[in-house]
Parts: sequence; C-alpha cells; structure tokens
Amino acid sequence: MFHRSRSPEPTVVLVHGAFADSTSWNDVARELRREGHPVVAAANPLRGLSGDAAYVREVLAGVEGPVVLVGHSYGGSVITAAAVGADNVRALVYVAAFIPDKGESALDLAARFPGSSLGEALRPTPVTLPDGSPGMEFTIDQAKFPHQFAADVPEGVAQLMAVTQRPVTGAALEEPAPEPGWRTLPAWAVVATEDLNIPAAAQSHMAKRAGAEVTELEASHAASVSHPQEVARVVRAAGRTNGSRPHPQLTV
Repeated sequence: MFHRSRSPEPTVVLVHGAFADSTSWNDVARELRREGHPVVAAANPLRGLSGDAAYVREVLAGVEGPVVLVGHSYGGSVITAAAVGADNVRALVYVAAFIPDKGESALDLAARFPGSSLGEALRPTPVTLPDGSPGMEFTIDQAKFPHQFAADVPEGVAQLMAVTQRPVTGAALEEPAPEPGWRTLPAWAVVATEDLNIPAAAQSHMAKRAGAEVTELEASHAASVSHPQEVARVVRAAGRTNGSRPHPQLTV
C-alpha cells in the first residue's frame, strides 16, 4: 500500500536508532508537518543491519514521490544502506548518527574515538535471533538512561523514554555496512556536541568524510527530543536539495 501525498514537499521518512522508538521523532514530525511536509516514522526492527535496511527500503517503496531519509544513532547506519537502490531518496540527514563507510560497523566506529560511556550503562539479555541462532540484545539501564541518553531532556520525559526504549541486538551493531548511499546522495548531519553515546569527534569525522553539511548543536544523544526545531530546520534544508551533493559547510 502506497503512502500517497499531494503535498509539493518531499516526504520525510524518519528512522529511529537503538534504545529509542518512533515517538522520539514526535516533536520533529510536528514541526515538519506544520511546514507542509508529509512524514512517515518507520519502526526500525533493530535486529540486524541488512534486515533493518531491507525493511526501511520496503517502507521507501511505499512512498510516492521524493523522500528525505533521516536517521538517528544506529538509524544512520540503516539509512546509509537502505538508500542504495531506493530511487526516490533525494537526500540523507544524520542526527547524532553513525555514517558508516563500506565494511564498517557501528561497534567499530564507536570504539574508534574516546568519550563514550555507553558500554558502562548497557544491560545484556540473551535472545534468539531471526535466523534461529542464539544472540544478545542490549538496553540501557533505566536508572542510567536519563544521563546517558537524554541529559538535556526534562527528567520525566527521559524516564519515560527509558521505559519505552527498544533493544538492539549485538549482531546489528557488529554487522559491516554495505556500499553507502552517501557516495551518490547529498547529506546533512546534526552533530550533538554533548553526546555520551557517539562522541562528537566521531560524528564530525564521519560527517566530514561523507561530505555532509554540518550543524552543531549543544545537545545530548537525544537531539531530536531536546532540539526538535533545529533538527527540523536541517531536514527542511535537505528537502530543498536538487539531488546534487552540497558543498560541505559548518553551521552553528
């Protein structure tokens, strides 16, 4: 079933990352809809990079017209893979996100730069993976979640986010990325300078490598929750692209 829109604006497809769900985009979606953008918030399975990307690609196939594809955190890895072969994607937007190159995993990239305290906050649980093999999935300890993930979000909201967080498998974080969509598509990136999950230095490195137009925000990992207007502004800028890669530029 197609998502149909008569809006002249591109549809924005929002992809959440690990330890979050689609409601983490609520305020960004509200801002975008106010400006006339159709919005779809995809439910990222968080089971494995190739499978997650295939699911998002199916979501994209159900959208008529051009798409701005937006990913947060591990969702950045997913949109990087999902955009390849999706002819309606016009731009990629990364929000406090991984932007992998071919062969890199989220785990590889997270370990490459110091500054993340995520490992100390994780709780592992044994699970059965989609292929029937044993594996592990991870959540953030609820007591540690507000500081680790959402330090600039009101405490009550952060506590609810901790309760509704969705776990990610270790397999998803370890799976190497395929050829990246940012090689052929224009990219924008929001770098969260106070991020305790993906250090700002890692975000900046990946964004520069992808030729992304960068906006820095003094924000936690939950930048879409704490700074929805600023994030929506970047998405709207990406929506105005003509499909060519932008000249990298730092905006603060």
